[in-house]
Amino acid sequence: MGRLLRIALLSYRSKPHSGGQGVYVRALSRELTALGHGVTVFSGQPYPELDDGVPLTRVPSLDLYREPDPFRTPRPSEFRDRIDVLEYATMCTAGFPEPLTFSLRAARLLLPRAAEFDLVHDNQSLGTGLLQLTRAGVPTVATVHHPVAIDRDLELAAAPSLRRRLTLRRWYGFTRMQARVAPQLDGVTTVSENSRRDIETHLGVPADAIRIVPVGIDPDVFTPPPADRSRDPDSIVVTTSADVPLKGLVHLLEAVAKLRTERPVRLTVVGTARPGGPAEAALDRLALRDAVRFTGPLPEADLVRLLQGAAVVAIPSLYEGFSLPAIEAMACGTALVTTDAGALPEVVGSKAGLRVRAGDVGELTAALQLVLDSPSFADQLGRAGRRRVLASYTWRSAAERTAEWYREVLERKARP
Repeated sequence: MGRLLRIALLSYRSKPHSGGQGVYVRALSRELTALGHGVTVFSGQPYPELDDGVPLTRVPSLDLYREPDPFRTPRPSEFRDRIDVLEYATMCTAGFPEPLTFSLRAARLLLPRAAEFDLVHDNQSLGTGLLQLTRAGVPTVATVHHPVAIDRDLELAAAPSLRRRLTLRRWYGFTRMQARVAPQLDGVTTVSENSRRDIETHLGVPADAIRIVPVGIDPDVFTPPPADRSRDPDSIVVTTSADVPLKGLVHLLEAVAKLRTERPVRLTVVGTARPGGPAEAALDRLALRDAVRFTGPLPEADLVRLLQGAAVVAIPSLYEGFSLPAIEAMACGTALVTTDAGALPEVVGSKAGLRVRAGDVGELTAALQLVLDSPSFADQLGRAGRRRVLASYTWRSAAERTAEWYREVLERKARP
């Protein structure tokens, strides 16, 4: 089994019920703790929900993007130090400061406590503050789910004006910092072979230096529906952590509009439409307001019930570094229709879902129609998905492989 470790797990924001960071931090910390390791989570707002036995150290920021008042102006009394000033000034000049400012605050908290931990594990911030830890001799590693530079490039390609492109370049300015920091860490892990190739391309970390550890789900929580409960034959579900072009939601809305000409399908979006964003505009353009429901963030139990009742789950993304929503649906035995973008073919495989070309509304519509028209075929896809999850994608397996990787990093760092 190897020696038990003391781990500081960092996450610059950890929204509990939507977005992968909060889910990742809660599940990994729980399973590492169950294996006997000591894990302390350091997180900025929004703070995570953690299981018993996992302590949380809050790393408070100005919380400039909180709901319901994002891009807020803090009161003068809220400013505590230079990092707060940097955070607000970066926001005021159209930048996104959290990866940098969180890492600086985390380093300030961790350096006096370095002897308490064998290793620091950062979740995707890749901020300059991590280099303060490595220079002090603190073993520091990171999970990169996928390079955020890919999000930037897709949004730039969809930007309607020069002004919007300039704003996006400023917002994503932190990606340059991440490309400087990642190669200087003691180790990097990611969730798929596709993401490993992209990290080498965008962050300059050699592929053979990146460990692949897929994320997972709890198969005792995400389960197929009880035998006495039937699925809604006209229900389509999609989970999207952000209303951005990367997630392909507008393509799915266009496919739903086509399907609605022949059958009364309904789409449930686990997420929120950005006011004035592309999804909201598409709802009006396609006259879909009565056929689409946005749930906002959902507690886990509600999400499971929703997936269990759906006829099909769609993943219309233009890129995915992994796709937690895909394996959640597979674990619930729900049929999948996905694109061929990013790591989706690698995660879903050839038997657990239908695959279409990313951005092709016609193919997406036809695949959804095929699944909706054939409940027996949908059941076949769902059973294959459940088998694949049990074989490859559980949080316990992810924690065991992560702990093994920690030990390898520490052994390598200890060699003269």
